[in-house]
Amino acid sequence: MPNIKSAIKRVRTNEKANAQNTSQISAMRTTIKQFEAAQAAGAENTEALYRDAVRSIDMAASKGLIHANKAGRDKARLTKLLAK
Repeated sequence: MPNIKSAIKRVRTNEKANAQNTSQISAMRTTIKQFEAAQAAGAENTEALYRDAVRSIDMAASKGLIHANKAGRDKARLTKLLAK
C-alpha cells in the first residue's frame, strides 16, 4: 500500500475504474450471449437483441475497453448469424 496521499487516491481511483470497466465488458458479453441463444432457439425478438448487442459492442469500443477491430469483427459475426 502506498504511503503518499496522491498515490493512495490513485489506487482508489484505479480500483473504481477497473470495476466499471469489468462491469461494462461483462454486460457486453452477456448481451452477445443472449442474442446467440435467442438466434439458436429461433426466438421472435432476435432483431431487438441484435441491436442491443451491437450497441453494447459500440459502447465498449468507444470507451477503449475493446479494440476497434475486435468490435468490427464481433459485429460482423453477429450480423452474419442474424442473416441465417
